[in-house]
Amino acid sequence: MTKPIPTRLAEIGYAFVMAAFGVLHFKSANLPEVHKSLPSYFPGDPSIWIYISGVGFLLAAIAILINKYKRFGCYALAAMLFVFIIVVHLEPAIKDQNYYQPLKDLGLAMAAIMIGNNASK
Repeated sequence: MTKPIPTRLAEIGYAFVMAAFGVLHFKSANLPEVHKSLPSYFPGDPSIWIYISGVGFLLAAIAILINKYKRFGCYALAAMLFVFIIVVHLEPAIKDQNYYQPLKDLGLAMAAIMIGNNASK
């Protein structure tokens, strides 16, 4: 049975979404409302953490696109997204009953794991 949408096409689409998140992290790193989303106990300037996560998104996207180190890149991306859920999104979700962000990141992490599981290396 042929698949109506090839898996590789879906992986490329996912990589472009992750790359867009990376670019958005770079563009919004100095916005005060983005700084407020980080817990106050994070050391240093909040912009640094936002840049680091942007680099993580971009590196995962590159790994998927070039099909090299894809498993490692996807598992690292999933781990980063799980950290976001626990550190950044969980407290506001419980406090404000707004579960959109943790559910979004959970779905993205699961997709990253599925792509990583299907990688040859």
